[in-house]
Formats: sequence, structure tokens, C-alpha cells
Amino acid sequence: MPLVDITYAPNLPHKVLRQLVEVLPHAVSVAVECPEEPYDEDLQAGDVELYFRRRGPWDVSEMDVVVEVRSKWFESRAENRQDRVDGLCAAIEEATGLAHVGVYLSLPIAAWAQS
Repeated sequence: MPLVDITYAPNLPHKVLRQLVEVLPHAVSVAVECPEEPYDEDLQAGDVELYFRRRGPWDVSEMDVVVEVRSKWFESRAENRQDRVDGLCAAIEEATGLAHVGVYLSLPIAAWAQS
């Protein structure tokens, strides 16, 4: 279950934000798919959590959007994490047409529970 923080430039059009809402659950699921947590393409509530934050006046960034994904560490995920973020970055660029996209994948040792 990945947690996804999206920080975006204040001038980013709402149309692009809607595209991110539509694309990210699937694209993130593909990026973190592994044998321990296979992706069956049937996303349910809590499978991918998206949190949007508009960049503030004191934030410093040249990026249109930065997507930070936190998902539980598994060795199979860690082995090819650069390929995973490269693919996710490309999927975001293709879906939005943005030129300045950053993707950060964090794989902490963690646990998750939900009701």
C-alpha cells in the first residue's frame, strides 16, 4: 500500500492535477508491484493513498511536480528501484506533458493496518 505525496507548482493547471489523480494509482501500483505484493489491477480503497500539496512561497524547486512514493521495503522492490522510478517518471511525463517531473521512491521497513 503506497503512500504518495504530490507537491506541485502553484501555476499547474487543474486539468493536469486531474490527470495525476487518474494516472497515479495505476502507475504507482505498477512501479511498486512485486511478488510479495502483486498488483491485480483491481484497486480498492486504501490501496494507493494520494496527498496533494501546492508548493508554498518559501519552497524552493524548479520542478513542475514532485511525486514521493513511500512503500514497504521488500528486497525484490529494492533490487531495481531506479528502473521503477524511471518508469513512473516517464508515465507521469507522458500522461501530463510536463517537462520537469521528479519522482522519489522510499522503501522503509514498515507495516500497515486499516479498518
